[in-house]
Amino acid sequence: MNITVYLGAYEGNDKSIREAVRELGTWIGESGNTLVYGGSKIGLMGVLAESVIRSGGKAIGVEPQFFIDQVVQYEELTELIVTENMSQRKAKMIELGDAFIALPGGTGTLEEISEIMSNVSLKLIDAPCILYNHHGYYDDLKRQLAKMIEIGLSSEERQAGICFADSIKEIKDILSK
Repeated sequence: MNITVYLGAYEGNDKSIREAVRELGTWIGESGNTLVYGGSKIGLMGVLAESVIRSGGKAIGVEPQFFIDQVVQYEELTELIVTENMSQRKAKMIELGDAFIALPGGTGTLEEISEIMSNVSLKLIDAPCILYNHHGYYDDLKRQLAKMIEIGLSSEERQAGICFADSIKEIKDILSK
């Protein structure tokens, strides 16, 4: 399975996030799945790629040319796909993905997983969309989605493919279904 993962290019100041990223990457590598991600060597993205590769797994990076020009790509990737821009990068990552996971990240992570959430709710993507709610990171988003249902701007049916997981074990359970 190709697992597309969205996460921060920064490491942040919560060391437990780094460990959770490493744990997920190790599982992806050891389980025979393939990582699809943004291709960077910096921040949490680099931690993820390194843990997948070190665990014997495959990692496909999708990087726009302007990041290649900045030399931020992870050098040991199984495959590096270079796109002209961020829109093409996002489209390629969606095309390659069989499942989608958002770990803690910044505005780019939120923007990317929002597109997946929208496509899942419109039934344009039939794949798991998982937000790793590490230490409650996505609690506010979870409440916002519930508010959308409460006031009739969305429905449980539309949000059926959007999952929140509080642990790597829960992520594995969702992906095994």
